[in-house]
Amino acid sequence: MRLFPTRHRFSQWDGTQDLGVAADDVLGAMVDDLMEYGDLRWAMRNLMSRGMDIPQGGHKQGLREMLRNLRDRKRENLDQFNLSGIFKDIEKKLDEILDMERGSIDELLAQKDDDFSNQVLQQIAESNKEKLDALPDNAAGKMQQLEQYEFLSPEAQKKYIELLNQLREAMTQTFFKDIERMVNNMSPGDIERMKDMLKSLNDLMSKKSKGIDPDALQSHFDNFMDKFGDMFGDNPPKNLDELMEQMRQQMAAAQSLFNSLNPDQRQQLQSLLSDRFGDPELESELQRLAQAMSSFNPRGSRYRFGGREDIDLEAAMRLMAEMRQLDELISQVQAAERGGDLERIDEDLLKELLGDDAGDSLDDLKKLLKALDEAGYIRPNGDKWELTPRGSRMIGLKALGEIYARLRRQSLGNHALPEEGRFGERLEQTKSYEFGDPFHLHMPRTIRNAIDRDGPKTPVALRYDDFEIYRSELITSTATAMLVDLSWSMALRGSFQAAKKVALALHNLITSQFPKDSFYIIGFAAYAKELKAHDLPFLQWDEYVLGTNMQHALLLAERMLAKHSVGSKQIIMISDGEPTAHLENGRARFAYPPTAETYRATFRAVKHCTQKSIAINTFMLDADYHLKAFMDAIARINGGRVFYTSPEKLGEYILVDYVQHKRTKIGR
Repeated sequence: MRLFPTRHRFSQWDGTQDLGVAADDVLGAMVDDLMEYGDLRWAMRNLMSRGMDIPQGGHKQGLREMLRNLRDRKRENLDQFNLSGIFKDIEKKLDEILDMERGSIDELLAQKDDDFSNQVLQQIAESNKEKLDALPDNAAGKMQQLEQYEFLSPEAQKKYIELLNQLREAMTQTFFKDIERMVNNMSPGDIERMKDMLKSLNDLMSKKSKGIDPDALQSHFDNFMDKFGDMFGDNPPKNLDELMEQMRQQMAAAQSLFNSLNPDQRQQLQSLLSDRFGDPELESELQRLAQAMSSFNPRGSRYRFGGREDIDLEAAMRLMAEMRQLDELISQVQAAERGGDLERIDEDLLKELLGDDAGDSLDDLKKLLKALDEAGYIRPNGDKWELTPRGSRMIGLKALGEIYARLRRQSLGNHALPEEGRFGERLEQTKSYEFGDPFHLHMPRTIRNAIDRDGPKTPVALRYDDFEIYRSELITSTATAMLVDLSWSMALRGSFQAAKKVALALHNLITSQFPKDSFYIIGFAAYAKELKAHDLPFLQWDEYVLGTNMQHALLLAERMLAKHSVGSKQIIMISDGEPTAHLENGRARFAYPPTAETYRATFRAVKHCTQKSIAINTFMLDADYHLKAFMDAIARINGGRVFYTSPEKLGEYILVDYVQHKRTKIGR
């Protein structure tokens, strides 16, 4: 499945393309999902779905919010309108027409003139009165009878023609949109032209079904539009496929109207719209068109309207078209949310239904992806996107910044540090010179101290108390192996994401601030293996592999740290449980509860590390009785420390501990 297609429209930066959010913030908004699921496509899809908060304030609307707004719009329509108003409107108009006609009849019958012509009119009036009295009770029957009726009232006749045209328009709208010019005030000549148009259209569709050459078909269509294009509104279709798609949508909307009525209403509306042109040949061509379009499956939906606001037939047809558009757009947004392809969404239709702000939000989502690409954090790889090394480093920096931000809020990490050395790298801070300090003289501060004491004069007389030197810090070389438990219990307890974040953060800290240090990452479950920092975001546990093999992880760490002959060596182990596996003849042996053999194998690995002067500092994410006893035994063997913490505070513990044992201030 193509989840993140590479088709995007890029243009040269001209200063007007305001992304509104930095690529760093976009990547930061994806970090938790990326670390949790280990899937860039999933993380990007979730970002598009939920949108993102902007650090400067505000929120980028996501697909989920668009979906909610579309569904709310649909629900508002269902709660507002009542389709029974269609028939009330037609019956009301028929009553007005009949009242006008009866008024004219009564006036003629009330005249006492014995003139022959008047007598004839009175006879006609009597006949018309009998016809009106014999009209059926239902609107469809009345319309059918009135088609053969000779009106005496010009106003009533005009109103009847308007109603007839309204029904003709609704019937024609079953196939075509923008058809007002097609049916209003149709003369016999107009009906003939409409028949010609339908015949030509049916012939075109027949040619298409027979597989005629596309160029020839387009030529036939162009001739068709030259002759009948004025019947298709101000924005006529450009080819037959576009016209057929318009007809499919119109037929689906009309069918939705019928589906949303009860059986009696459906039959009544069908009767009202049937044979309104009074021309069997035209009706035959319409049926032929409907049959040809049936293969396009223009089935409508059923909507349960429960509102109180009555609407007429014309408004009901527009409402059905809007409901169909809402359904179509909801499907598009859902598909985009599942697949991450924003190009699936009709932006013009989104603006039409939800306003320009919704269209702008969709455009903003597309820019988020573009921002990541232009910043070099992601890159296309075939039909998907992948994280670049630069993107991986930025995730580590974000994780590090997140941990430091929590430290600042909690005022942690500012403890006094023991003095362990003399010489180191110079800092910008200064201090008064004390005997034995390295004489890194800060001349401006030293001279200023003398001037502050004696005033501005030359020569400047320096005294011992004036001397101020640069502070310095001792930075030792450290080789660290971080052991990360990959067993399924880590994921079950929500610790897996935190462990990956801390590993990335520490990797970023060491590579950026302690370049002389070495850092390795080892993941362990049934077996242990080396991991690269770039792969950490995508790392997942294997729920089908059982075991927490600390022994293998410690042995692997020992071999990796053995490459370093100078400086200190340490292991940082992150786990949430006791060892449940060890190696026998090169294969992992699992047992739960842990066996004595597993404990002994693990303790032997701890002794090997201890003999190589490798400190083991363990950060445990659980603290039951048996686990504490096991950890205390490791601490007694190795002399390292054990920290019991939570996933939320894991990063703070590890970073504070690492930095405190890296830097010691000189001459405090």
